[in-house]
Amino acid sequence: MGRIIAITQLSVDGVMQAPGGPEEDQANGFKHGGWFMHYGDDKLNEVVTETISSDFEILLGRKTYDIFASYWPLHDENPIGKAFNKAKKYIATCTLDQLDWHNSEVIRDVVEEVGQLRAAEGPDIHIWGSGNLLQTLISAGLVDEHRLWIAPVVLGEGKRLFENGVPAGGLALVDTKITSTGMIINTYRPAGPIPTGNVEPF
Repeated sequence: MGRIIAITQLSVDGVMQAPGGPEEDQANGFKHGGWFMHYGDDKLNEVVTETISSDFEILLGRKTYDIFASYWPLHDENPIGKAFNKAKKYIATCTLDQLDWHNSEVIRDVVEEVGQLRAAEGPDIHIWGSGNLLQTLISAGLVDEHRLWIAPVVLGEGKRLFENGVPAGGLALVDTKITSTGMIINTYRPAGPIPTGNVEPF
């Protein structure tokens, strides 16, 4: 079984929109594009290197595919580009029939086809960005692990990883790291229903 692992660059207030650059995603008048890029350091580089060091496949939404496919095929000398270009890629799209990025395959019925990939023998499948796709997968219970790279910034607006309407549930923290720039890198796995209780008097 290949785990579905969501790798998300996140603000403290839960926004994942346009971390990489000003023109990445300006939907709804978002003006803070590129907010994540200031916070890289050696620790984050170690995390990235570890993430791409073993075999993996990639699952992307259409918009993230367009961004990645216009950049990474031209940067095979970069370790990230080399790993991404080599990996099998699944692209969730209702409009594209042909994909130019090497080793890419269209998926249409996201819940059905991702469920099949998850149940089959194979490497882990990484989701980078792809906020709209993640809403569908989270709602269907198809994300096995969240790796949240949380930058010390509040954006006050923008698309969020956990939008209103996703199912409530607990998360188990399985790993955490802190970088020199104040980033917190947390790894969570679903942990069933939210535990509840009454407030006990002190």
